[in-house]
Amino acid sequence: MKKTLIFLFIFSSCFLFSQEVLLNVSDKPNDDGSAQIISWDTSQIDASNIIIERETQDGEFITVTRSEEQTGTFEDGTNIKHGIEYTYRLTAFDDNGEIVQIIKTFSESSAQWFNKDKISLLILAILMITSIIYYIFSARSGKNLYIRKIGGLESIDESVGRATEMGRPILFIPGTLDLDDMQTIAGLTLLRRLAQKAAEYGARLIVPVCRSMVLSTAKEVVKEAYMKAGCPDAYDPDSVFYLTDDQFGYVAGVDGIIVREKPAANFFLGAFYAESLILAETGFASGAIQTAGTAMPSQLPFFVVACDYTLIGEELFAASAYLSKDPHQLGSLKGQDFGKAIFVIVLTIGIILEISGIHFLKDFLTLH
Repeated sequence: MKKTLIFLFIFSSCFLFSQEVLLNVSDKPNDDGSAQIISWDTSQIDASNIIIERETQDGEFITVTRSEEQTGTFEDGTNIKHGIEYTYRLTAFDDNGEIVQIIKTFSESSAQWFNKDKISLLILAILMITSIIYYIFSARSGKNLYIRKIGGLESIDESVGRATEMGRPILFIPGTLDLDDMQTIAGLTLLRRLAQKAAEYGARLIVPVCRSMVLSTAKEVVKEAYMKAGCPDAYDPDSVFYLTDDQFGYVAGVDGIIVREKPAANFFLGAFYAESLILAETGFASGAIQTAGTAMPSQLPFFVVACDYTLIGEELFAASAYLSKDPHQLGSLKGQDFGKAIFVIVLTIGIILEISGIHFLKDFLTLH
């Protein structure tokens, strides 16, 4: 009988203690170990507010959060490092500010290798990578991959031929940004093809630039193109030259070249800002055939209006694959297009399901 009473006393004491205050601290899932989730429940005691603190390495407690709610959760993401065990302390106060109860707990934060909330992103990435690899191997095996014609690139032969017949030069502008911009690199890729054609036809090429790094690269590109065309002696080092880094100073210099030299063909391929319309209008007034290309959406309307051919957005970046017919570049281009088609199909299906009141696809693709 005595043993039974002792057991009941111990059981009831543990039950009452577990009902007083509940403080739980756990590692935040799917993160890099820089946050912990704190939850509390003081509904079983007469507490009007609580303070939750975290112990520092110096042994002092700093306040993490305060609350007047009996239950709640809080994310502690301040100076949390993974692999370190932290001590948390909850202090409950009554209406008079007296301490009702204090409870401590321990938790260690850890980093996860993979965010499970972004499984949909992984699936889409795998589809994209698989399609790119497939098309690269298809191109390397000799399969003919169809790429629609890009009018702006087809105009290169026409422009060079016209300049040769008229005995006038070709002007090429590789944009106004430095070599760290992808549009500049894409423009220089097209310069290589243009310079090679100019060398074959014996047309004079003029390439004014506004960045020192672009100057060095453009010189090498043009020199290599002349050597590939079998005309290394026809290469003129002065055909590629530096004007100024100043935006409108550069534009004024280029406009002067257009007025004096009256080139038969102008190419504006790269990144442009407010100078786009000034360049294009001056070239249009000189009667030159003009080809422009940029990924700057705000400048595309000016080029479309004032130029004969315009490479819009990604057409500029696809130019190297289109011209070189390199299997790796063609495969990458086709693979990316296939991936975009998948995105469009998934988006269309998602819209139809949402209209029908079915939300599982949206919930699956939502990135937290």
